[in-house]
Amino acid sequence: MGILIQQAMILSMKDGEAPFLGDIRIEGDRIAEISQHLAAKPGDDIINGKNLLAMPGLINAHQHSPMSLLRGFSDDLKLMDWLDRKMLPAEAQMTPEDIYWGAQLSMAEMIRSGTTAYADMYIHMNEIAEAVTKTGMRASLTRGMVFMEDDGGRRMQEAIDLVHRWSGKADGRITTMYGPHSPYTCPMEPLMEVIALAEQEDIPLHIHLAETKEEVAKIRERYGMTPTQYLEEAGMFENAHVLLAHGVHLNRRDIGRLKGMRGGIAHNPVSNLKLGCGIAPITDMIAQEIHVGLGTDGAGSATTLDMFEEIKAATWLQKLDYGDPTRLPARQVLQMATRGSAGLLKLEEDVGMLEAGRKADLILIDLEKPHLQPVHEVESLLAYSVNGADVDTTIVNGQVLMRGRKLLTIDEDELYREVKVRAKRIVEGI
Repeated sequence: MGILIQQAMILSMKDGEAPFLGDIRIEGDRIAEISQHLAAKPGDDIINGKNLLAMPGLINAHQHSPMSLLRGFSDDLKLMDWLDRKMLPAEAQMTPEDIYWGAQLSMAEMIRSGTTAYADMYIHMNEIAEAVTKTGMRASLTRGMVFMEDDGGRRMQEAIDLVHRWSGKADGRITTMYGPHSPYTCPMEPLMEVIALAEQEDIPLHIHLAETKEEVAKIRERYGMTPTQYLEEAGMFENAHVLLAHGVHLNRRDIGRLKGMRGGIAHNPVSNLKLGCGIAPITDMIAQEIHVGLGTDGAGSATTLDMFEEIKAATWLQKLDYGDPTRLPARQVLQMATRGSAGLLKLEEDVGMLEAGRKADLILIDLEKPHLQPVHEVESLLAYSVNGADVDTTIVNGQVLMRGRKLLTIDEDELYREVKVRAKRIVEGI
């Protein structure tokens, strides 16, 4: 049975293609055809697209999904205080089952707000992979690795096991990366070992970079370099595909070091704002042809996983920082949240645009709301007015995960019962 979306406003995100009224046919896990009018076939699941806008699903390029259990638990703190006083003690209380339910809570929020794929970095990744399998989302999974103390190779082995066990699983919806946590938690020798492994197996790398001024100072004190220079010295940008999370504190030479790299920067404006980290110079990066996508970071810092909030924050921050309202216009920031993030996850051949032959990862947005009328410029509405609650339907890999705002792969009542009990136990155990 196929799916036929009839007479929706379609924003394909293809270069040079304006929004148009039309039909979308989905067969199996792919978009079979897009046209102004398509005839229904026997057995088609027909979705009436009247007053709905179809666009590629949003792609969250940097997340720590189980942190949803710690939403609102550690606000109004500096990043290192947030991490040392709140996050790390709480995470030490988490069981693998907690990780599963926390990840599923994040996935419920992402599906509800129009995210169809995301990049995750955490621990107990088998449980997160199980949650991805159940919910139907698309995900790039990374076992985060800290090398500041000797653990007998446990973290590295868990990372290798994740890659070998889960790459290509869940009907191809799961991909994997290797994840050295950050320059300040990874000495040169183990960092180079991970880079060599990633290059040998052709697996991307996912790492935090220059999120705070404190990180820059630490690396300068230890090595006499910037964090970006440190990764360059380790050989990270030579052959590997690299997803760099944050990139807030990059100088002009750092940006030059990233030019021509495979992969790019995952910009997390809401988390950076909330933690007072700073404003990443993303339009300067884009000017140097460095690929930039959008992410939320974990709900423990960003609080929200609504990518439409990230879209707004990203464009407004650049306009404010440069005193220039032409910076990062609506269509460009939408491209970051779709095609840009797809490229960071190394999924640009399959998702990020609506086009025949691509994977059927798309969302339908209800435009019949006061804050979305009248419709003059579709891209402007999406970038500046839409929020996650406006998403009516979410489809991933040809499967409807939400329809009419109802989640179809997640039992919300069960989820909320589990989350309340587990979050209370974690916090009380500190």
